[in-house]
Amino acid sequence: MATMNVSLPDPMKDWVEDQVKTGHFSNASDYVRDLIRRDQEYQEQREALIKALVAGEKSGVSERTIKEIWRDVKARRSRNG
Repeated sequence: MATMNVSLPDPMKDWVEDQVKTGHFSNASDYVRDLIRRDQEYQEQREALIKALVAGEKSGVSERTIKEIWRDVKARRSRNG
């Protein structure tokens, strides 16, 4: 595992130390790794959403009404549990 040194202002350092004291993290590195994992997941979800929005925009104007679209969304969700 690689090592990285990060400089933090005192209030941020105190925050990290407080998060470790909660017992949810074994040390500051564990807390930072958790933040990075969460950010990676967020970025992946954001990119997927942007791609879906672009695809939707490129698909053109729908012939269906909003009511029909919602009905199909609800039906799809009930099938997928």
